[in-house]
Amino acid sequence: MPQLGLGVYKMTDSEETLKAISYALQIGYKAIDTAAIYENERETGEAVRQSGIPREELFITSKVWNDDQGYDETLRAFEASLERLGMEYLDLYLTHWPVAGKYVDTYRAIERLYEEKLIRSTGVSNHHIHHLEKIFSVANVKPMVNQIELHPRLSQETLRKFCQEHGIAVTSWSPLARGGLLDNPLLNEIGLKYGKSPAQVIIKWHLQHGLIVIPKSVTQERIKANIEVKDFELAPEDMMKIDSLNMDERTGTNPEKFDEA
Repeated sequence: MPQLGLGVYKMTDSEETLKAISYALQIGYKAIDTAAIYENERETGEAVRQSGIPREELFITSKVWNDDQGYDETLRAFEASLERLGMEYLDLYLTHWPVAGKYVDTYRAIERLYEEKLIRSTGVSNHHIHHLEKIFSVANVKPMVNQIELHPRLSQETLRKFCQEHGIAVTSWSPLARGGLLDNPLLNEIGLKYGKSPAQVIIKWHLQHGLIVIPKSVTQERIKANIEVKDFELAPEDMMKIDSLNMDERTGTNPEKFDEA
């Protein structure tokens, strides 16, 4: 799984979406993260076909939405996603949120898709430790990925450590805190030191922590800038300064809302 990909959340204009994904693929992105609820799986599939890049060289992720969770429902939702994408398999399929009474059965369905080689990796999104432990109690194959809200204001260290101990890769969604960190004085100061933008500094922080990161943008300039982070390394002291920005502050929903807890 590539460590840096393009997130396509909130890309609702069909032409704009197709253009953004096509450009990303053209300049070297190898991973695209979509979901049924984003309503842009068709555009994702079309951009992949138009790119001319062999399918096996790309990593495509989608997710089952809350209304479609449960064992049989997930299998049907997956078929619908695959049809919209126009693909024969997915590289990763995720439970979008841990819906009470359903997320364990949803994951069991994802396991079946993996056994049938319709997906190359299993995973979940927005799962806390107790959600994962509940899945572990019935799973034959542990989730390989947990996609969670993660950025310098919400570093999720305890959950990251748990995932690492169990061989679960962590993907950061909202890696730039929905743009809320771009005017942060510390990040601007660090950016000046390396000749990089605050967004590039944050993306590098994710990468150096071993996280998978999927910044989203429809702007070609930003899509290009987000991938241009290979030519510098943040010093340990700068990593620690960025770590200190944590406030356990979410920009999105707390996953507990979807569970019994």
